[in-house]
This record gives sequence, structure tokens and C-alpha cells, in this order.
Amino acid sequence: MDLALLIPAFVTLFVIIDPIGLAPLFVALTQGMTPRQRRSIAIRACLVAAALLTLFGVAGEAVLGFLGISMPAFRMAGGILLFLTALDMLFERRSQRRQGTADSEPEGEDPSVFPLAIPLIAGPGAIATMILLTGQDDSTLNLLAIHGVMALVIACVFTLFLLAAPLERLLGPTGINVVTRLLGMLLAALSVQFVIDGLRDLQVI
Repeated sequence: MDLALLIPAFVTLFVIIDPIGLAPLFVALTQGMTPRQRRSIAIRACLVAAALLTLFGVAGEAVLGFLGISMPAFRMAGGILLFLTALDMLFERRSQRRQGTADSEPEGEDPSVFPLAIPLIAGPGAIATMILLTGQDDSTLNLLAIHGVMALVIACVFTLFLLAAPLERLLGPTGINVVTRLLGMLLAALSVQFVIDGLRDLQVI
């Protein structure tokens, strides 16, 4: 596959997944956790996201078609799930639950699978992008190249996740509180946009 085609593929996935934007969100979702816990969550989130993107990159349309799920419906579902996460961040429900369950249920608030892996890293946009990129050319070389690009973007996500602790120290408790609420508002807006895009794809609006 031509390098001139791989560079746009990398840029597209990088913009869609947005590793830079996910870093402060990772700080907010793992507030109060130890560096070891954060590293474990980062590894799980990136592995799950990479596995999902690989699955949909190899057989995305077939999987959704087999389940009878359209891409607009998938996009809307991701938006709804993201909106629930935004509400938790805006009203500190996540922090309140963690205070009551941190000792007795240390894994009860693990955000690695949801919302980090799904839908923040491997969201509807990233999944749709993988399906489109691999659908341009179904040759083995193209599939390997696109998945290599995807792995590179996931590696960027993981690297920035590991820098979350210094970022938290820089912001401090007050800064984290402000960022958490700001990101909650942005997530709410993003989730609504997902739903609107899904409705537009269905030609409802």
C-alpha cells in the first residue's frame, strides 16, 4: 500500500480517536487511583479497543449485518452511553460511588471497558472509519497496513494515558474538578452529536 494513502489513514484515525483529548478525560475517570491501577486500566482499555477495531476492520459490515444492526443505530447507541457518562461527570456521581465502594469493591468502578474502550476509543466514529478504510481495498496488504496504522494510534493513546499522573499533579484537585465538569459538558454535546448524526443518516432529520 502506498505511503501516501497510509498518512491520511493515520491522520483520520488520530483525529477521530483524539488521543490528546482522551488524556485529561482519563485523568478525570481515574481520579484518586494509584499509578499501578491507572496503568492496568490503560492497558485493558487499549487492548479491548484494539481488539474491537480489529474485529470491525476485518469483518465490520458482516458483523453488524449479521446482528441486524445498522451503523446509524450503532452511532446513536454510542451517543446515549456517552451521555450517561457525561451525567456522571457533571454531577460527581462517579466520585460519590467510588468513595463508598473503593475498599469493598475495588473493581466496581473500572472504566477500562466502558467508557474508555467503548465508546471513547473504539467509538462509532472509529469503528466506521476502520470499516471504510479497510473497505477501500480488501487485499491482505491493505488490511495489514490499516491495522498497523490503527495500532500506532492506540499506542499514542496508551502513551498519553501513562502521562495522566503528572497531568493530575499539575492541575491539582481544583483543576481536576473544573476539567471534569468541562469535559462532562463536552461529552454531553458530543453524545448528542452522535445521536443527531445517526438520525441524519436515517434521514429522520
